[in-house]
Amino acid sequence: MQSAGNTLCFYQTVPGLHTGRAYTMYLRPALKPFIACLASLVIAAPGLADDPYGDARMTMVKEIEDDVRRTSLYLDRESLDPRVMDAMAAVPRHRLIPDDMRDSAYENRPLPIGHGQTISQPYIVAVMTDLLKTTPSSRVLEVGTGSGYQAAILAEVVEKVYTIEIIEPLGELARENLAALGYRNIEVRIGDGYYGWKEQAPFDAIIVTAAASHIPPHLIEQLASGGHMIIPVGSRFMVQQLVLVEKDDEGQVTTRQILPVRFVPLTGSH
Repeated sequence: MQSAGNTLCFYQTVPGLHTGRAYTMYLRPALKPFIACLASLVIAAPGLADDPYGDARMTMVKEIEDDVRRTSLYLDRESLDPRVMDAMAAVPRHRLIPDDMRDSAYENRPLPIGHGQTISQPYIVAVMTDLLKTTPSSRVLEVGTGSGYQAAILAEVVEKVYTIEIIEPLGELARENLAALGYRNIEVRIGDGYYGWKEQAPFDAIIVTAAASHIPPHLIEQLASGGHMIIPVGSRFMVQQLVLVEKDDEGQVTTRQILPVRFVPLTGSH
């Protein structure tokens, strides 16, 4: 807030944006202290303060857009669904990683989250989300909750996310953090995601965030007709491929390799 003579100017800043709008009010001098006090309370209110990570997050989004253009021959597109990019610009990645990694939260690279696991590179998160071809009414299964970041991105663009994590401390922490961020359309389960979540099937889309040696048959069964699954396939010590699985309305399944990737292995008793 700035004052000049009998004029008070209020600047409203929207998190993630670099510009604000100025509102000008002409007031009697006697009212200025009262208005100034009221304005200070509003500015200090939770959720209205500037986002200290906003610029870094928007830089990350720009880097993702650049990477998509550079890999357009693999992806067969120059840009991703605007809904996905809006989600990438909205989700606070720094709230879903260890505190000592927050300075690196919006670097376009994977980061360690403990227990030998990582949070995926934002570019990969965006690409995998885009390849699912979801709608706002979609129900999605995620295998490998990890930090909860991918689930949060999905929750911004679909109706319901079911996510499974085999490492209990990671799953519990992700559940806690996602709840703290206000996500009410994410359900976290501790268990072996190789077998899917039969009670909630079929799913319009399935995303697997760890590399499997093969496409789990249980997941194919739980994919709805017309649905899409994205999964990295390959061993830890060989080139892995991001594979798109599509099931048509007749239940016929086709697969297509998208691009080479590197993920931690899918673990479990299978």
